[in-house]
Amino acid sequence: MATVQAVVGSLTANEREILTAINTGASSLSFVGSGFIVLCYLLFKELRKFSFKLVFFLALSDMLCSFFGIIGDPSKGYFCYAQGYTTHFFCVASFLWTTTIAFTLHRTVVRHKTDVEDLEPMFHLYVWGTSVVMTVLRSIGNDHGHISRMGAWCWAQTSRTGKAVHFITFYAPLWGAILFNGVTYFQVIRMLNNATRMAVGMSERAYQSDSRPDMKALNRWGYYPLILIGSWFFGTINRMHDFIEPGHRIFWLSVLDVGMAALMGLFNSIAYGLNTSVRRAIYERLDLLPERLRRWFPKNLRPRGQQQDSELVSLKTGDQR
Repeated sequence: MATVQAVVGSLTANEREILTAINTGASSLSFVGSGFIVLCYLLFKELRKFSFKLVFFLALSDMLCSFFGIIGDPSKGYFCYAQGYTTHFFCVASFLWTTTIAFTLHRTVVRHKTDVEDLEPMFHLYVWGTSVVMTVLRSIGNDHGHISRMGAWCWAQTSRTGKAVHFITFYAPLWGAILFNGVTYFQVIRMLNNATRMAVGMSERAYQSDSRPDMKALNRWGYYPLILIGSWFFGTINRMHDFIEPGHRIFWLSVLDVGMAALMGLFNSIAYGLNTSVRRAIYERLDLLPERLRRWFPKNLRPRGQQQDSELVSLKTGDQR
């Protein structure tokens, strides 16, 4: 993974092996989690709504980012360069897709627009186009000749220019996405909380008790920006430390950097993908299995009631204005 490629400068061979193992294990978990969401979208036709389509592209980007982190770190040749490009490209695409989800929620809930599906081509141009530009720009300042001397890691940023470009082409847009998501979800949650309080005040107590599950799910949206923060906080600190004190690596910080970044796909698949609609689709298929087999599956796969109003997949984009 790109994060591993950037933290190995002064570490020992044993420490590098530990980081490689951590990256492979965490990336494998992310690959499985995001791959499961991709598979659900392809298998279950009822999930193929616009809002969940965005989750599908998020999971697809996570899955490919994790895949190229798992396949290893070849020491030389064009394959090594390709790995460096692809990991950077799909990791950038991943956090950019989270901004399209936040934008869709804001435009639908706060601005009451119903044209978000018409914006899908713009979303693709924005995500894939920006990812291409950031990946190409990252090649500036890279000492590719250093790969053969290092002998184990692709695309190592060795010059101060290369490190600065890496920060500009990855961490700057990353924290921009975190800021955008945080502000957007805050506005969405604030508006929905106000609307719910008004509705509860005008209704009977029975409605108030029925609204609590929805409010719990709405407030969960506020945790989505924390996924990116948790995944890349240690990586950001590690890059800043390496820029200030080049050649001096902090092993425990590198462990947190590599491990948390590689788990981003797993975190996204749980937060964005495993919603009520997905669990319902899975449970309906489980009903076709014999009873003795259904006992082995967790009971929490059964969706609680029929409430989907607060899930990403259930946003109404074409029937109300």
